[in-house]
Amino acid sequence: MAAASLGCRPWGSLLGLLGLVSAAAAAAAWDLTSLHCHFGAFCECDFQPDFEGLECDLAQHLAGQHLAKALVVKALKAFVQDPAPTKPLVLSLHGWTGTGKSYISSLLAHYLFRGGLHSPHVHHFSPVIHFPHASHLERYKKELKSWVQGNLTACSRSLFLFDEMDKLAPGLMEVLRPFLGSSWVVFGTNYRKAIFIFISNTGGEQINQVVLEAWRSRRDREEIRLQELELVISQAVLDNPHHGFWRSGIMEEHLLDVLVPFLPLQRHHVRHCVLNELAQLGLEPMEEVIQAVLDSTTFFPEKEQLFSSNGCKTVASRIAFFL
Repeated sequence: MAAASLGCRPWGSLLGLLGLVSAAAAAAAWDLTSLHCHFGAFCECDFQPDFEGLECDLAQHLAGQHLAKALVVKALKAFVQDPAPTKPLVLSLHGWTGTGKSYISSLLAHYLFRGGLHSPHVHHFSPVIHFPHASHLERYKKELKSWVQGNLTACSRSLFLFDEMDKLAPGLMEVLRPFLGSSWVVFGTNYRKAIFIFISNTGGEQINQVVLEAWRSRRDREEIRLQELELVISQAVLDNPHHGFWRSGIMEEHLLDVLVPFLPLQRHHVRHCVLNELAQLGLEPMEEVIQAVLDSTTFFPEKEQLFSSNGCKTVASRIAFFL
């Protein structure tokens, strides 16, 4: 059954949107000569949250992530319903590849802004595209600060997504500190209604170990709580010299509102992803295709064969191969 039939806003192949925006579109967005929107359909803020649609999509499509679903929805509702928040909402998403970090970020853009991923108030940054050369760090700092400040001046309800934080040059994110806290004055700009999301694989191995130990102890994975994971994720970030928050005041000043862990996916979760993707393609469940995708997926650890090595990241391409 397709998402639209359950009341979720339809938006095409779900797994195909994990990249948020294409490299070309992201590169085109990085145009500092025009910080304000042009005349057109989206010249005013198109912030129009649809929590019912968001929760519907999360329930139907985000497999195996009870913590991420609960934490993101709770934090988002509290923030949006506050008419005068004291600081922006800052979420840091952590977990193994293919577990849904980019997907849930795509959902937030889709259900918070009328223009979805194409809204001029949704800004996606990739280290490879926007900050490829460490030697240009000072220039990147200046440009990033100008970009964030300019766009928050145009629309205080803006969403900033920073992907692959574990590939970002340490020091760059320090320019965001004035925008993330509650006591800073930033040239009169109303920045407190903005949302910042940082995405990385850092902490993924530590999260996997906690889930593995729970499985070995015959605990249900839904019994795992955030308190069991927060410290190991924070330590993994602090110990990673390649992470954008390494030795960062953002960590020291506790400016991250919520650390959101994404748990590793097991075989039945991958099966769920296959069924969802087939439904999005308008196809009935085909057991031979489902089994072929599962058989071609690598699982770890070597002894238990419990977790998918790439989550659901390659499900769409594998389905296309086996159809």
